[in-house]
Amino acid sequence: MSSIYLDHNATTSLNGRVLEAMLPWMSEQSGNPTSRHVFGRTARSAIEHARAQVAEACGAYTSQVVFTASGTEANNFAVKGITANQEATQILYSAIEHPCISRPATALRQHGFKSQAIAVNGQGKLNVEHLQLLLSKPANLISVMLANNETGVIQDIAEIAELVKRSGAFMHTDAVQGLGKLALSFTDLNVHAMTVSSHKIHGPQGAAALILDKRVDIQPLLHGGGQERGLRSGTENVAAIVGFGMACELAVANLSSFTSNTKLLRDQFEQGLKSLDVTIFSNQVSRIPNTSFFAINGIEGETLVMALDRKGFGVASGSACSSDSTEPSHVLLAMGVSEDLARGAVRVSFGGHNTAQQVSNLLDTLKNEILRLKQLTGIAA
Repeated sequence: MSSIYLDHNATTSLNGRVLEAMLPWMSEQSGNPTSRHVFGRTARSAIEHARAQVAEACGAYTSQVVFTASGTEANNFAVKGITANQEATQILYSAIEHPCISRPATALRQHGFKSQAIAVNGQGKLNVEHLQLLLSKPANLISVMLANNETGVIQDIAEIAELVKRSGAFMHTDAVQGLGKLALSFTDLNVHAMTVSSHKIHGPQGAAALILDKRVDIQPLLHGGGQERGLRSGTENVAAIVGFGMACELAVANLSSFTSNTKLLRDQFEQGLKSLDVTIFSNQVSRIPNTSFFAINGIEGETLVMALDRKGFGVASGSACSSDSTEPSHVLLAMGVSEDLARGAVRVSFGGHNTAQQVSNLLDTLKNEILRLKQLTGIAA
């Protein structure tokens, strides 16, 4: 039996049209984009075309797109770069942020900044009252992700950004899980900076971007040759950037079909889960359409993930970027979920090529594996 991939929030396969766009930049002689000769100018033109494609997908201007090598780099760039020229006060981030936001914020404590997590409610939505309380004191930067990588919960970023702007602070959102799953508009979200990434939308790994309001005074993480208007030095990865641009163009074109198809699959899946005595997290609020996060009390999530893997289903127990951790999901703990139940969490994230039959097969396998694991648990006890 061939394996079925259901972990699209972690990464996605490279689209054939994306690969086709990239191949000439990997297999033929291409110039350094900073070179003045025709080879360099051609490479520069390809990068600028990709920049326009990314900008179009994000509802931004091309001048606002700064290419980076990963979403992690873009998030670090936002946190460290925006605060670099400010008098240190506080950096606030939601309690469910990815570590590439929370850890740089915490690291800046050594430079005199205070950093603190903003609480969320039991469904994973930001506690706006807690944010307002924290904003009663001066703040440098607030970062709240648009859509959570584990639960899929969508935050009211435009409303949050309005509060932040009134306080005089800067607002950043990690929109990595929103690109290709929601209609994105940098302008409508009302933020100063936004992170997007290629490999979540069937583009190559090694390309991402920080969308940046030009009025923001930001210091680069990398100094050198002055690429990306002096904001991100280093010779550009032309092939990856070209692939990112094409992936963005395709994601916009396929958005409607992707959202409708994956929502149907998720609804089918969660309807099937109801008979299994399963807790489905955040199912009372708006989520990106492809994501389901659930737990079975008494069964470790990692154990169930491995059991499903042996049966040919690739799912996750949480964020792939934090898969080295044996701790329960910090997202669920922030939502007030007990440690025991949080340890049982499993995430299924559907892609455009998944089918209703695959969902049906997954549910049948899940029922059998839960029964088997519970019998084993009973014998062990």
